[in-house]
Amino acid sequence: MSEAASTRTPLGLLPSLAPLLRRWLPGQRWFAGKGCAVAGFSLVSATELLPMNGPGPGLLHLLVRVRQQETPSPSSDDCYQLLIGVRETLPPALAPALIGHLTEGPLAGRTVYEGTRDPRLATLLLERLRTSGSLGPLRFDRFDGAPEIPANLANLAGRPLDAEQSNSSLVYGDAYILKLFRRIHPGPNPDLELPLALARAGCRRVPTPVAWYEAATPEPFTLGVLQPFLAGSRDGWVLALEALADGRPFLGEARALGRVTAEVHTALADALPTIKLGGPHTERLAAAMVRRLEAATRAVPALVPYAPRLRAAFDAVEALGARGRTWAAQRVHGDLHLGQILRGPEDTPWSVIDFEGEPARPLTERRRPQPAVRDVAGMLRSFDYAARTHRPWNPAWAERCREAYCDGYAEAGGDDPREEPELLHAYETDKAVYEVVYEARHRPDWLPVPMAAIERLAALD
Repeated sequence: MSEAASTRTPLGLLPSLAPLLRRWLPGQRWFAGKGCAVAGFSLVSATELLPMNGPGPGLLHLLVRVRQQETPSPSSDDCYQLLIGVRETLPPALAPALIGHLTEGPLAGRTVYEGTRDPRLATLLLERLRTSGSLGPLRFDRFDGAPEIPANLANLAGRPLDAEQSNSSLVYGDAYILKLFRRIHPGPNPDLELPLALARAGCRRVPTPVAWYEAATPEPFTLGVLQPFLAGSRDGWVLALEALADGRPFLGEARALGRVTAEVHTALADALPTIKLGGPHTERLAAAMVRRLEAATRAVPALVPYAPRLRAAFDAVEALGARGRTWAAQRVHGDLHLGQILRGPEDTPWSVIDFEGEPARPLTERRRPQPAVRDVAGMLRSFDYAARTHRPWNPAWAERCREAYCDGYAEAGGDDPREEPELLHAYETDKAVYEVVYEARHRPDWLPVPMAAIERLAALD
């Protein structure tokens, strides 16, 4: 893969783009700093994936740190991956992708736009991933056991997947999906790290990465992962809502989901290091949950009456740790719910996807070994969410699914999560507190869903 002068940064590029980016970035679904004014930018790297001065469209890859007015120091600035298309004029079909027109700088007179919306540029990304190699600070790599990406990409035009929020995804025909991480952090992203480990361990419950690309300047960043596209698949959330609408039980599916979760946990524990959480670990774990609860009560006053009983769940875990109780900790999914498990047509096996964890949490935290019941708690909360979409509300349906899920987990994993009631209660409480804050900020109409869980969890001994 030739570099061919494609890694130079034209003088004045970022200053000329800055006024456009300042307006455009806050409107992107994956931009994390909404509500805080953009104060400035600093360039981490710039790479021409396709020359910007050619007759056709150019493609500029940027890593840019965004400084916001409320950010206390440059070290905490967020870094974003941008894929900027460059044309003299924008075709009508690409009008929604417009970023703006440049009147100064090295691209004066050109139009810049969101490059992933351009099928020609999306296909170029797939072409880059066909072979391993470097292009300036970018490194493209492939999984040794993955089938070759076809040389003829005519039937693999890229199209954006509009359902994404914290990232962007491109689907190529019915063959591949490329997840592009937008807000990036130094270090391996779990959505590449964990599927690679599972593939090497022979676990078939997770799609094997085909290829990926990273940046090595100034430190390693995972930028994108190409995986098989599970055409015709539907996620557990959709299937659960269909069962509710039809008045059907979901017990067989819930039990199967429990088995799948346990299989993945077992494979992760075999493939990657595990630790024991003792007194100091559980003290820090409980303290973090308490801090999140305190912040949540400040943000959502409706939580205040329940706070003492909710905190009791976290204090119970800390007390057990102080008395010498230990728990196994391992790498986990980190954001498991019904939408993260897919099943293909004709009852094909379930597949687990999206191992990135909660994007709002620091990468170091997401990569830290944790008790497996954290994932179990996330799925239990997801059954509650599904049941709440039904009118009238059907809490009994959720409770039966929760029991079936734990039954399936125990059958496949050997460790029944219900045998660790204090830890499971604490994690489910922590998740419900997170959900209350999220819904209050983004979907107030959904706030009764986690608040019902708060009432139930606060009433438990």
